[in-house]
Amino acid sequence: QAQLVESGGGLVLSGGSLRLSCAASGGIFSRYAVGWFRQAPGKDREFVAAISRGGANTNYAGSVEGRFTISRDNAKNTVYLQMNSLKPEDTAVYFCAATSAIVVPTTTDSYDYWGQGTQVTVSS
Repeated sequence: QAQLVESGGGLVLSGGSLRLSCAASGGIFSRYAVGWFRQAPGKDREFVAAISRGGANTNYAGSVEGRFTISRDNAKNTVYLQMNSLKPEDTAVYFCAATSAIVVPTTTDSYDYWGQGTQVTVSS
């Protein structure tokens, strides 16, 4: 069973960058695809990006494609989300999640394990 801990959130000006990390323990990390989701106040949790077990396949929400990059280092049991050109509408709590699925799913119900989230605030 995987345990996930996010870090790297914070306050940044519009146009700035942040890198989020999702550190995993328990289980064999390379057996899990990992996704990032976010939830703004009063809104549903939404898909941001996901990466396959070995890192060869990725998937992005249209709203972040070209600005965010997901990557993973299985030797360090960590997945990263590099966020560039941040906008105020990117403000949310960001969660990482893991699934044993072979594909790279984009829906919350496809994921089995979740972290507690890290706050990202982008000011204009």
